Amino acid sequence: MDYRETPPPPGLDGFVAAIWTLDVGGAPGDWVAHEAVPDGCIELIRRHAGRSVWRTEQPPLFVTGLALRPAALRFSGDARFTAIRLWPWGWHALGGSRCADFADDWQGIAEDSPFAALLPGDGAHPARLTGAFAGQPPHPIDLIRQVEGVGALARRSGLSPRQIQRIFAREIGMPPRSYLRLLRFREAVAGVQGEAARLADMAAASGYADQAHMTREFRALGGLSPGTTRRRAAGPFVAARDEPTMDG
Repeated sequence: MDYRETPPPPGLDGFVAAIWTLDVGGAPGDWVAHEAVPDGCIELIRRHAGRSVWRTEQPPLFVTGLALRPAALRFSGDARFTAIRLWPWGWHALGGSRCADFADDWQGIAEDSPFAALLPGDGAHPARLTGAFAGQPPHPIDLIRQVEGVGALARRSGLSPRQIQRIFAREIGMPPRSYLRLLRFREAVAGVQGEAARLADMAAASGYADQAHMTREFRALGGLSPGTTRRRAAGPFVAARDEPTMDG
């Protein structure tokens, strides 16, 4: 499986987390089992070829909601994807539906939707993506990615804790503390795939109390230990076994 990730166009970091591509790299008749772990983002996904299943068969263009648990996925071997990974407030800035309405789920996107223009058949369209966010001011809760708690977010943003709670309920559908938990897990999953740092050091760098705390969170949110995630993961996709499962 070939997973590749690129940063967003200049100036869009506060709305777009990344653009990624995935080529499963197998035969059309094969089926590959993976899980996508929570990452605190909304994924606008275009499938260029093959088939994909999450509970039910997915259309060529769809969006996946905020996840609180791993999503059990099946891809045909010839499946290829391009996706735009959006922060939840970026999704809403584009006019997307409420995050709370499709958490741990996906929604199909019509080909005549404005979202389709951002992911045409040949892949992501950076110029259109930049244009879609033209004139959008920075979102105050984007600072959540740079702080460790609601108190710090209140001080940095100038919002009261009560205002922050209301914005998170409206924009994300969960309390700030729950979302911070997802961001910490996202950072740790990316970290264990990088340099072969000691897991104890990775736990400290990601804001966990210790390695045992990180291990509990990996099992709760990803279903696997940090070490197993390190062996099996490519981005947010974690193979169902050490080798992808081809089960026809």
